[in-house]
Amino acid sequence: MSEPAPNPELIALLRSPRSKSPLRVDGDAVVSGDGAERYPIVGGVPRLAGEAYVGSFGRQWNRYDVARTEEDEATFEAKTGVAPRDLAGKLVLDAGCGGGRYARVLGDAGAKVLGVDLSSAVDKASELCRDLPNVQIVQGDLLDPPVAEGAFDMVFSIGVLHHSPDPRRAFAEIAKRVKPGGRLAVWLYRRNTAPQEWINSGARLITTRLPARVLEPMCVAMGALGSVPVVNRTFNKVFNFSAHPDWTLRVCDNFDWWAPEYQSHHTLPELLRWFDEEGFGDLRELRPMKSGRLYEWAYDRDLIIGSGVNVQGRKRG
Repeated sequence: MSEPAPNPELIALLRSPRSKSPLRVDGDAVVSGDGAERYPIVGGVPRLAGEAYVGSFGRQWNRYDVARTEEDEATFEAKTGVAPRDLAGKLVLDAGCGGGRYARVLGDAGAKVLGVDLSSAVDKASELCRDLPNVQIVQGDLLDPPVAEGAFDMVFSIGVLHHSPDPRRAFAEIAKRVKPGGRLAVWLYRRNTAPQEWINSGARLITTRLPARVLEPMCVAMGALGSVPVVNRTFNKVFNFSAHPDWTLRVCDNFDWWAPEYQSHHTLPELLRWFDEEGFGDLRELRPMKSGRLYEWAYDRDLIIGSGVNVQGRKRG
C-alpha cells in the first residue's frame, strides 16, 4: 500500500526544529530552503523529533483501537466547546494527536488539520487518516513545536500537556500557534484531594517503573474491576481505574494513567491564569459531559480521579 501524499498547504506550515525556517517536501524528506536540514518522511509522516520520554504512548495507541466516531465527536465538542462541523475549511492544530481519533473526526468534517505528536502513535494516526488529504500528521515535540506561529484558527490539546516535563512551557508554545482572534482549548488532569493525590502518586512511583509485560496484565485486571457495579463507581475514587463501558477503552485508559513517565495535575484557577498570561480572553470553563447531582457535587469538590480542568479562550488581537 502506497504512503499517503503530503498535503502541500499543511507542509508549508512546518518549521525546522533547529533553525525555525520553513520546510518543503523533497522526495522522501522535508528540507529547509537551502537544503542544509533534512528530515525523513516515513509512512507519510515527517519525522521532526524522536519518541524521547513518551514510549508508553506509542505502545498504547498502536496496540489499542480506540477510535469511536460518535463518542469522539461528542468528546471533542465537550472538551473544546466547538462542534467539528463548525471548523470546516478552518486551519486546526491537534496538539498531541495520539492515535488520531480527533484529527479523523475533524478531517471528516472538512477541517484542514495538522496533527502533531511526539510518540510513534503518529503511525496509527497516519493510518487512521490516510484517506483524508486535508489531514497531515507530523512527529514533533510540543515543547518546541515545528509549526508556524500565529497560523491556526483553532488549536486544541486534550489530555496531553500534563504528560510533558514542563506543562506550562508546552502550553505557552501551543498558544503561540493560535492566530489573533483564533481559539485555544486545553484539557488537563484535575488536582484531586490530598489523600487521593498521595495514594495515586505513590502507586505511580511503582507502576511507571514496571515493564509493559507486567503492567498491561494489571491494567486488564483493573479493566475487569471496572465492569463490577458499585465498585466501579466508588473504589475508583480512591485508586484510579476506568469504568468506561467499552472493554478496550477501559484497559487503554488504565494504561494511559499508570504507564506514562510524567503526569501532572492542575486546578481551574491555574489554567485560567495561563490563558490570561498568554493573551487570551473570553475565557470559559468547559464542564464535563457527565451530569447528575451526585456527580457534579463530587466533580466540584475535586473528588473524581481522572477528571479534568478544561478551558477555552479566544486570542486577543
